[in-house]
Amino acid sequence: MKQLTRSIFIAAALAVPASAIIAEDTEITLTADKVQFAYDKKEFTVKAGAKVKLTLDNPTGAIQPHNIIIVKPGKKDAVGMIANQSMADPNFLKNPVPKSEDVLFSSKLAQPGTKEVIEFTAPSEPGEYPYLCTFPGHWIIMNGIMKVEK
Repeated sequence: MKQLTRSIFIAAALAVPASAIIAEDTEITLTADKVQFAYDKKEFTVKAGAKVKLTLDNPTGAIQPHNIIIVKPGKKDAVGMIANQSMADPNFLKNPVPKSEDVLFSSKLAQPGTKEVIEFTAPSEPGEYPYLCTFPGHWIIMNGIMKVEK
């Protein structure tokens, strides 16, 4: 009976499409450089549909606040330009997340010596999703790629 049960289980498991298998959870920490406008990682990879816990660490001694936003593929420059245009708004400095449908996920502003955590489900569509800091003037050099793979 055990052999029959095991055979049925294996057959059922093989019939499940790969897209139905839950992707593994991922934890990523990005650390901002204390002086330069840069993250310590220029890219990281997650599985499509995985639960992601992303921590932005802005270390003690850093000279600027930072955030992190993740945008749709190919939209880094468009979202960065919206951030540039928003710099005149004093409220934007408190929460520099551009109003755009291209923004998928965003953190709050991490002051020096603090961390901000965002949790999200990775997109189901594989691709290269840019991430960037949209505190005024940072995005042009403070950016990277979240690779989403099947």
